[in-house]
Amino acid sequence: QVQLVESGGGLVQPGGSLRLSCAASRSILNIISMGWYRQAPGKQRELVAVFTSGGNTNYADSVKGRFTISRDNAKNSVYLQMNSLKPEDTAVYYCNLVLPGSFSMYWGQGTQVTVSS
Repeated sequence: QVQLVESGGGLVQPGGSLRLSCAASRSILNIISMGWYRQAPGKQRELVAVFTSGGNTNYADSVKGRFTISRDNAKNSVYLQMNSLKPEDTAVYYCNLVLPGSFSMYWGQGTQVTVSS
């Protein structure tokens, strides 16, 4: 069983920044994908930004140019730097990991991000 522990959420004013962290309980060198999803009240969970197995990154159109995903393999961690935050970025942000072989999928517990003045 893989555990994902997220941190870094909170309340921020529009235009502000936050950095989310996700630490995995195993190596992330060999993955199918790892990254961030979010779910706003009354909406479906959606992809925000992920690393794929080829080392590429995918971003939602709504966050391109504002959010940056990064990783530290030595710490088994991925990060999401969120800049120029908007009220519509308010959601619970979840870390996600998909492993090769069984394609097992794991989720973190979620961290709340609220953008409000």
